[in-house]
Amino acid sequence: MKKVKVIIYGSNGKMGQSLLACLRDNLKMELVGAIASNDTIDSFLPLSDVVIDFTNIESTLPLVEKCLKAKKPLVIGTTGHSKEARSQIIAAAKEIPLVFSPNYSVGVNTLFWLTKKATEILGPEYDSEIIEIHHRFKKDAPSGTARRLAEIIAEVRHLDYEQDAHHGRVGMPGSRKETEIGVHAVRAGDVVGDHTVLLGTQGERLELIHRASSRETFARGALRAAFWACHQQPGLYDMQDVLGLKKN
Repeated sequence: MKKVKVIIYGSNGKMGQSLLACLRDNLKMELVGAIASNDTIDSFLPLSDVVIDFTNIESTLPLVEKCLKAKKPLVIGTTGHSKEARSQIIAAAKEIPLVFSPNYSVGVNTLFWLTKKATEILGPEYDSEIIEIHHRFKKDAPSGTARRLAEIIAEVRHLDYEQDAHHGRVGMPGSRKETEIGVHAVRAGDVVGDHTVLLGTQGERLELIHRASSRETFARGALRAAFWACHQQPGLYDMQDVLGLKKN
C-alpha cells in the first residue's frame, strides 16, 4: 500500500511533537515536512498528500488559502477561531476535503455522541453545565471541546449558543434560567484536558466525564483523520464523520 505523505504544520508545539512521535510507528503514513508555526510551508506542499495544522489562529487562515491553491486536503486542530475565521474555513471546504474538529480524541468524540443522546433522552427539564480543565498555558477559553459540547446541547434543545451559553457566574446572577447552558473554564498546572458534562434535575444528576492523560490520544486521532481525508471528496467534515458516528 502506498503511504500517505503528510505535513505537520506547527511541529514545534506540544501537539506537533506528539504527532511526530506517533508518525514514527504509523505504517500507513510518512512525514514529508515538519514545519514550525512561523516558517513557510510552500516548498513542501507539492510533496504532500495532506496537511495537519496545529499552529495558532493567526497562521491557520493563510494555510487554508495555500491548501486551496494546491488542492491539498487539510486537517485543522487549531482552536479559538473567530466567527469570521470559521466562516472562511467552512467556505474553503467547498473545494478541498477539510476536517475541522475541536478535538481528535476518539474518547472525546464518543463524549460528543453521548452528550447528544443524553440531552435528547433527558429533555429540557435537566439543567446543563460544562466544566473544562486545562494546563496553565492554554490561551483560549473555553476550550474548543467545551464550546462544541455546549453547541451540541443547544442544537438538541433548539437554543442559540451565543445567547444561551453563560460563562461562569459572579455576584447575584439570580435563579438559573431553563435555557441556560453553563460553561466553566479552569486553568491549573499541567492538565492535558478534562471535560465534564453535568445534566441535573430535582433529585438526580448525570455526569459524563472524559479525562486525557496524554496528548498522544489527540495525535493518533488527527493522523487517522488525515488518512481518511485523503480518500474523501471536497467537503466540511469533523471527527464524527471520520469515526462514522453520524450514522447512528
